[in-house]
Amino acid sequence: MEKKSFIEKVEVIKMPIRILILVGTLVLLIAVFIWAVYIPKNDEITKVEESISGLETKLASARRQRTELPKVREEKKKVDQQFKAALRLLPNDMEIPELLTKITELGVMSNLGIEYFRPKNNKKKGFYAEVPIALKIKGTYHDVAVFFEKVGNMERIMNIQNVTMKPVKDRSTDLNITCDAITYTFLKGK
Repeated sequence: MEKKSFIEKVEVIKMPIRILILVGTLVLLIAVFIWAVYIPKNDEITKVEESISGLETKLASARRQRTELPKVREEKKKVDQQFKAALRLLPNDMEIPELLTKITELGVMSNLGIEYFRPKNNKKKGFYAEVPIALKIKGTYHDVAVFFEKVGNMERIMNIQNVTMKPVKDRSTDLNITCDAITYTFLKGK
């Protein structure tokens, strides 16, 4: 038996079958190409396009923020100034001795006799604390009113509460006054 060459074997096959084999081979090669190369690369392209889209959104946001940066800096500067002004009204604990001295001076300037001046325990209220000070003073009603006005005009926040007034003796214009002066202090890190 003689061995036939590949070409001779193919020549024996009828033409329609040869065309089907050719088309089948091409379809198979195209299917393998699509499955092995095109689909994975297409998925990769889709992911890269989504990533680019996300980055473009972030870039647009960053550009918007860059144009607003001078405005934000100006607002921060104003807020810092307001914070400094608020700290003058609401100082820290280190300034309490100065405050006590100032209140004593105001009492003397108002012609009052200060019998005692006792700081009480602080009461924490979130980011600030109340600093109550018990006062007992002696003077006329007018002098007390002047003192309360001077305390109210201080740069620092100060409230006078629980005021009781009693005459020193019957029909006297001099009064014994007890009250609580409440000031506030800023609590750092709260």
